[in-house]
Amino acid sequence: QEFVTVLVRDPRTQKEDSWHSYIDYEIFIHTNSMCFTRKTSCVRRRFREFVWLRQRLQSNAVLIQLPELPSKTPFFNMNNPHHVDHRRQGLQEFLEKILQDALLLSDSRLHLFLQTQLSPEDMEACVSGQTKYSVADAIHKFASLNRRFPVEEEERKKGKNDADSDSESSSSRLGPSDDSIACGCKASPASEE
Repeated sequence: QEFVTVLVRDPRTQKEDSWHSYIDYEIFIHTNSMCFTRKTSCVRRRFREFVWLRQRLQSNAVLIQLPELPSKTPFFNMNNPHHVDHRRQGLQEFLEKILQDALLLSDSRLHLFLQTQLSPEDMEACVSGQTKYSVADAIHKFASLNRRFPVEEEERKKGKNDADSDSESSSSRLGPSDDSIACGCKASPASEE
């Protein structure tokens, strides 16, 4: 039996500049579904990226009525824990409903949104073939940059002690053992808008 578990959690306030801040949320995915390149992933997304995702999914699946996002209220107060948690719950319900639809699961943008930290512009470029990397490449690259397999950590420590030959570009070790990813989600500052 296939399953997809999605959690939206850990809201954090991020400073955009000296006057503007926003909240982003960690999206944690654990699945055994054949639709997913990685079986465990963890990214951070902000509300307006969810809005972008919903618009793109709707434009590709015109006949499907997509679930609504929590309303964008002008009175949203990021210092009010109730407001933040209400939005977090709404975002989680949105993703849970989307991930139950086989047609939506076939959209590459959804997978890039859930399993990479690419910006909406970069996701569009990747999906339309304007990048040197494929969707699967982007997902694997993100995982290799932001996660360490327990075995890989031991090898790195051992290599440092033995010959001090620590190598960051060891993609051959990122084989199919997706389930052993230690998910400690990191925000990637370069990918924030």
